[in-house]
Amino acid sequence: MTSTQQKTIAMTGATGFVGSRMLDLAVRQGHVIRALTRQRQDDRPNVSWIRGALDDQKSLNGLCLGADVVLHIAGVVNAPERDGFEHGNVAGTLAVVEAAKQAGAQRFIHVSSLAATQPALSIYGETKAKAEKIVAASGLDWTIIRPPAIYGPGDGEMLELFKMAKWGFITLPPNADGHLSVIHVDDLCAALLALIPAHEDLTAEIFEVDDGQDGGWSQASFAKAIGWATGRRIKPIGIPKPFLLVGARVDRLFRKGKAKLTQDRVNYFCHDDWTIDPSKRPPSQLWQPKIETRKGLKDTAKWYQQNDWL
Repeated sequence: MTSTQQKTIAMTGATGFVGSRMLDLAVRQGHVIRALTRQRQDDRPNVSWIRGALDDQKSLNGLCLGADVVLHIAGVVNAPERDGFEHGNVAGTLAVVEAAKQAGAQRFIHVSSLAATQPALSIYGETKAKAEKIVAASGLDWTIIRPPAIYGPGDGEMLELFKMAKWGFITLPPNADGHLSVIHVDDLCAALLALIPAHEDLTAEIFEVDDGQDGGWSQASFAKAIGWATGRRIKPIGIPKPFLLVGARVDRLFRKGKAKLTQDRVNYFCHDDWTIDPSKRPPSQLWQPKIETRKGLKDTAKWYQQNDWL
């Protein structure tokens, strides 16, 4: 990377699944990172850790100071109540936007979610859609990217599916014929890196990214691919929505605010079409996915095993 390509990137969510991988790849490409963190992190070359949080405007202003690009990855995927989603996804995005404007950042890249296309289905989707509107009205040189289901080494969300596969089954939403798009974390990060330079074809655009599988995967076929990745022939089992809602109440009873299966997630899971709009893929000359999903799942299973997650 030449010095003219090198950017100073202010990044939220840098300690999470996507953000930590993005930080690694961005540094490898020669970028300088200013990363928000709640806790002390180990020193590393070309990374400045800024202590703070999305509800701390002063720390966000410091994060964005001197940044060419602001990359907003942080967000709330799961919360027991609406307030958690509103604070993390809506108020948090507004605060980062304000900090970027104050700092005079050249570019603002916002990681949204495919859930934003169906805001009536879940509070998560509703708040991600609200965040998109905040970014679109910011007056910044912005681009929004909507990932579908993200998987890869280090992912704790899909881990439960891999664990079930080891027992020979995977539970699914009621409609096993429903479809979803997926993307490997490295392909998502490559797309984000491709969006960093300012270009008129990227300004005020919303892109949707996936693994290149037209029409996505059926729920059942994706479950079987996970089974294959773990070396097991699995049986996909569709669970009726009323049973999932009961499961959500039980999970809340035992895990309280840390419950993974919530009513909001049940509503999200039971939607039968979580595929991207192919017309919203980034220009092919800018980015294309490189990781074939079955291989990516196999590598993910291997990582889980090597790190004693599976």
